[in-house]
Amino acid sequence: GRVVDAYDTCSFVLLQLGETIPDLVAFDAVETMAKDTLTMYQEVDDDWLERKMEDETFHKLQFYTSIAYSSFFCKSYSLLVYFTCKAVQLSLQKGICEHTPLSLLQFTGVVANNDNAVLCYRIAKNALSLQERFDVAAQVPELYNNFYGRIAWRFEPFQVCVNNLRRGFEIGFSSGNNDMGSNLKSLLNEIDYYLHFFKTFRITRGINVMITFRETVSVLIDKGQATSIEAKAAFGDLNDPGNRLRDVLYFHQAIQAYWSGYTERCQYYIGKYMSVIGQDVRLSTFQMEFYHGKEAEDVVMVMILLLLHSSQLVSFLNLHGAGLNSIDKHRGKNSFKCREIARNCISTMKEAAANSDWNFTNKLCLLEAERQSLSYNHRQAIASYDASITSARKSGFIHEQGLACEKA
Repeated sequence: GRVVDAYDTCSFVLLQLGETIPDLVAFDAVETMAKDTLTMYQEVDDDWLERKMEDETFHKLQFYTSIAYSSFFCKSYSLLVYFTCKAVQLSLQKGICEHTPLSLLQFTGVVANNDNAVLCYRIAKNALSLQERFDVAAQVPELYNNFYGRIAWRFEPFQVCVNNLRRGFEIGFSSGNNDMGSNLKSLLNEIDYYLHFFKTFRITRGINVMITFRETVSVLIDKGQATSIEAKAAFGDLNDPGNRLRDVLYFHQAIQAYWSGYTERCQYYIGKYMSVIGQDVRLSTFQMEFYHGKEAEDVVMVMILLLLHSSQLVSFLNLHGAGLNSIDKHRGKNSFKCREIARNCISTMKEAAANSDWNFTNKLCLLEAERQSLSYNHRQAIASYDASITSARKSGFIHEQGLACEKA
């Protein structure tokens, strides 16, 4: 309810300031709008960064960044893109202020795809550097979440991204605690700390999300045999299209099923996940595509980036999508469908590895190895397994190294 109230308040203020707030925007329209905004950025005058925004425009931009945040939770993806585009266009036309960095990062975070990722990354890095010109300490959690969670993971090591995301997360909660541990059991303790925090302040959504994360980490440690707890997450009506927790449930259920060896169950939850998510989710979508074997056109943020650190992040994200799951499911059948799944997965992973060898080459090699194994090309398969193991070891992805060793 509070998110809707925030959206309505921002909408009212922007209307009073002479802006137009549509109820609906067609996807084709915002797609064109996003491309036009990227072009505007590339063509902006060299002295743009020296122009200071006037007060009235300053307040408009402030409320556009706020309504964009609110719309993520209660409105369509098209409206989210519309508001981020309006904010950036306003800044490009009228100059910069302390809200410009966040508006640019919100924009790149929602419009980035494989075709424009390099440009969006450059814009986002420039936006992050602008924080040095303004007093934006209060915005650091949002700035870091948008940059490291939505853009930087395509190009920078996961460990760098997650360290900075955790830094932003902790600044947001003013905990002052930077001693984060280095293995799954310490991560479990850390989740319990935040779970206690959310319970103390009765933050229901936070409680449900933390319990779900905890269940996944528990499965990774010992399949929940000794580390699970009795508390269960409550996700409400799963048939409600407005329930934004459904994708969290299905995503984690797919991961838990995969690591527990239940391929059919994994496939079921992947299907459920892909049916409910919108284009406002990227990195988790990318991981599910990796499991499911469909070609990923768009890739974005995973909530667990806010908590996981280096090997823990990889421990959580190292399952190789339904690409691996489908190959396991169809192994021995040598079906056309299985080979097509493998080809699509490999195509997706090649695009990702081209931007970040560190993050994705080991995954690409493992998919290549599985494909060669299906075709009984054992020599090529062994070479690809070895390459995957070596790459995972170099990047510090311990669970993915173990998975490649197991499959080899």
